[in-house]
Parts: sequence; C-alpha cells; structure tokens
Amino acid sequence: MSLFAGKTLMITGGTGSFGNAVLNRFLRTDIGEIRVFSRDEKKQDDMRHEFQAKMPEVADKIKFYIGDVRDLASVKNAMYGVDYIFHAAALKQVPSCEFFPIEAVKTNVLGTENVLTAAIEAGVKNIVCLSTDKAAYPVNAMGTSKAMMEKVIVAKSRTVDPAKTKICCTRYGNVMCSRGSVIPLWIDQIKAGNPITITDPTMTRFIMSLDEAVDLVLFAFENGVSGDILVQKAPACTIKTQAEAVCELFGGDKEKIKVIGIRHGEKMYETLLTNEECANAIDMGEFYRVPSDKRGLNYDKYFNSGDTDRNPLTEFNSHNTELLTVEQVKEKLLTLQYIRDELDAMGIAY
Repeated sequence: MSLFAGKTLMITGGTGSFGNAVLNRFLRTDIGEIRVFSRDEKKQDDMRHEFQAKMPEVADKIKFYIGDVRDLASVKNAMYGVDYIFHAAALKQVPSCEFFPIEAVKTNVLGTENVLTAAIEAGVKNIVCLSTDKAAYPVNAMGTSKAMMEKVIVAKSRTVDPAKTKICCTRYGNVMCSRGSVIPLWIDQIKAGNPITITDPTMTRFIMSLDEAVDLVLFAFENGVSGDILVQKAPACTIKTQAEAVCELFGGDKEKIKVIGIRHGEKMYETLLTNEECANAIDMGEFYRVPSDKRGLNYDKYFNSGDTDRNPLTEFNSHNTELLTVEQVKEKLLTLQYIRDELDAMGIAY
C-alpha cells in the first residue's frame, strides 16, 4: 500500500457497502486518513461506533463529513488536503430511479460533476469513479444516468492536465450481498419460512464480491490512464442458479422458488463491454481497458480518412461470459463474510 502511505483518501457515499469494504481493507495499512463523505448522519454514527469497537487502534484515521454530492459547496468543504478520491455516491436501485429519474440525474450526473469540479480545483491527484454494467446499452433511468456519468467523467478528463489530476472510471456488475441487493432478501425470506422470489429464472447477471470491487478500483487507480473506463472480466450466472445456491446453503426449498416477473426497467442480461467499445478496448488479462477518444470536435478531417483498424473483441455480456454452476456460486458465496456470519447465526455448518 505504499502508494497510500500517509495520504488522505476520500470516499463519497462512504457509508455504503463499498465504503465499508475499503475501510476494512485500508484502515490497518500505512494510509494517513480516510474521509467518509455522505449525507446520512445515522449511518455515519453507526460506522463510527462499529470501527471504534473492532479496530480501536486505527479508528481515529476515519474522519466523517456530512454533505451531499448534489451540493457543490459541501463537497468543496470536505476536499481540502485530499490526495485521492473513490467516488461511490449514487442512486443505484433500478425501480426507484425509474419512478424518480430526475433524482438519479441530480445524484449520479450532477453529483459527479460537482465532485470532479471540486477535486480538480483542490488539486486531487487521482480520482476513481464507480459505474455499473447498466450504463452499457442502458434501458432504464439508473443505467442512463450512469451512462451520462461516464460521459461527464471522460469529458472532464480532457479539461485537466493528467499529470496533476487523473480521472478514471470502473464499470462492474452485481456486487453480492451489497446493501439493497437480492441475496440478503432471499436469506430473510428463508428465515421467515417463505418461498424465495425471483424475477425470471433465465435472466443472467455478472456477480462479484465486494473485495473484487475494491480490487477493480485499485487496478484502475494504479493502471488506468486519465479518461479510461476499466472493466473486470467477471463471471455470471442465471438468477435461478443463484437462487438455488442460496437455498442449498440456507435450507430453503428449491421446489418452491416463486417467479414474480421482471420489475420496472430490468434487462434479461447485462453488458460490461459494448461492441462499439470493443473497437478500441485493450485486453489486460483479467481486465479490459477502454481508453477515451482523444479526438477533438473538428470532424472535417475525418470525412476523407478514418480508422480502419478494429480489435477482434466482441461484446462482453452476462450471456456470453462464463456461466457458473450452483456449486460454483455456493463456493463464491462462502468467500463472503456476510454469508458466513448468517450461516453461523442460524447454526448451519458449512
């Protein structure tokens, strides 16, 4: 963690699942300070007490700032002395964004603009913004707002010297057991003796752990070029496979899984890398790097000459990636502390 030695890291939306994962990863390293920026004082107070209890020797490295990414002044107030930013603040629930799309725009698009504006003004050296697979070929308000967020990030990267401020973006799929995700809901349904509910058994989704989400952000932090979008080559599974894996672990009845139909704005599969992005994407082993288009607004010179070179890559989506089996999903679930804690609380051996 030498890159973070003595440095100040700010996490927007820092009381969420990603912020908690970063704190668990970084607090006991040589990092100087971690600023948690969010608008919910209750969640901040809960986090403060939690880390004071479990990491008392380093908990004073956490500094809490009440504010809202929608308010540029409050973002600027927390920005002084910050070296690096992980921008995780977002509205991310698909149905709620469908009903309140302007709220998604205010947080995901304008909020990102505020964070980047304040960061550039304060001389922040490295910013990694968190996006989602729903930004690729978006069909819902949440994905559309995140797609616009990515455009803001790439455009903003053109306005600043990358030697002074580097701005990158990560794009990833469903993070298992993150706040508001489906697995905790299924566990609660099993505990209550109810059948678990799924939208469509053949629907596919990329899946990753919170630790893998942090790994992707750190990869972007170290390897990204300003304006890049970084994508992890994540595996996927069907919703039915994931539901059956949870049933087998927690004693649910697979035969009583209830199909309730697709909700507002949901897709049958998600895309992490579009066909259009494949034209210039760079395969980096476990990751794809999508460099920003550095061409200017003078399109005249492209009328007579273009770029005939194209990568052989094709669209990377949750239908054509590796699809995990029930056993493989169970193995992946058992790597999560949340799952192990829940199994322990229910007295289930694993």
